[in-house]
Amino acid sequence: MTRALPPQGTAAAEVLAHMESLRGGDVAWREGRAFSLAYLADESTTALAAEAYRRFAGENALNTDAFPSLRRMQADVVDAVLGWLDAPDGAAGSFTSGGTESILLAVKAARDQHAQQRGIARPNAVLPASAHAAFNKACHYFGVEARRVPVRNDWRADPAAMSAACDADTVLVVASAPQYPQGVVDDVPAIAALAAGIGANCHVDACMGGVTLPYLARLGEDVPPWNFAVPGVTSVSVDLHKFGYTAKGASVIAHRSKDLRAWQMYVTDDWLGGLYGSSGLLGTKSGGPIPAAWAVLQHLGDDGYLRLTAAARRATLAIADGIAAVPGLVLRARPQTTLMAVGAADPQALDVYAVADELKRRGWYVDRQDPPPSLHLTVNAVHENKVDEFLTDLRAAVATVGASRGDAGAYGTVE
Repeated sequence: MTRALPPQGTAAAEVLAHMESLRGGDVAWREGRAFSLAYLADESTTALAAEAYRRFAGENALNTDAFPSLRRMQADVVDAVLGWLDAPDGAAGSFTSGGTESILLAVKAARDQHAQQRGIARPNAVLPASAHAAFNKACHYFGVEARRVPVRNDWRADPAAMSAACDADTVLVVASAPQYPQGVVDDVPAIAALAAGIGANCHVDACMGGVTLPYLARLGEDVPPWNFAVPGVTSVSVDLHKFGYTAKGASVIAHRSKDLRAWQMYVTDDWLGGLYGSSGLLGTKSGGPIPAAWAVLQHLGDDGYLRLTAAARRATLAIADGIAAVPGLVLRARPQTTLMAVGAADPQALDVYAVADELKRRGWYVDRQDPPPSLHLTVNAVHENKVDEFLTDLRAAVATVGASRGDAGAYGTVE
């Protein structure tokens, strides 16, 4: 018997009560107290996603021949994303467990494609320093050299520096829309043209912006070119469990063509169990995230996403303006979407990690990042009515911490 396993079974009600008690120290994200990790459109949408997930949690999305309902809902979700991406006829996508899996598949596909078509045995991927850490993870897993290139002073990728880092073995060049750390959109046309010029793939990481950017454009915002409308872009990743407000475990990787998507697949019959095919990294996987995403997309509709994007953008700009007025704080960049980073005007006089510690004591959770030392805010619809409360506590936190120093924390934890 393991220590974590009780000698006798426990009543379901008691198990659930104990589970709820364990949540006592968790951040109150449903109350808009988290600027990271969790997203809320409204309680009814979250409840719908949870119920749809529950109804299909036991289904297995490994084989949709057995569960054609999952195939249909998955196709509908991917089709909606392709619409946001201005995808051409013949484009194709796959439902994945999250942005990391989508990014891993983009790297795997580029590696396999160019090994077959160009005979590249020692592939490399050229990434701006701002590209998500999952690219390094993917390169590590798949034996691709990750070449990180410094960004420009405005935090955007430097296409000229990226070009200098490319060579005959480059299989993938990456842009972000927006990049996570400072929330700015890279020069996708220049980066895609670079990739096309050397015969490499160009992946746009739009995990954070793939839902938001199309609606910002419709709201009249100046949105730079970023998706399949840009020649040379071969794949794009979009997370639905972020600004799509679906349940966790929902992302899409889209490719310009079915032929390009084929390189992400894995198929074998080299065992005694028959033909095995997989579109992603997982084999058996709960059906839950697919109907949860489908239900939320159907429930919110086009007008719902326009409304939620407008709310998140209003909150973002109000918080950005408020931060700019706090003595001692500076925005790393004016937010182009709904992400922002804030640092200290004088890091010797103010430690932003100490500010984060004080905010946490007041019930707020913000990401901490480095370099340079910054606090990161992912603003979504739930925050529209929290702006004044947050800014009040932020000003108080800055005034309280003085010369104290805080903990840098981590973007992701290892247990």
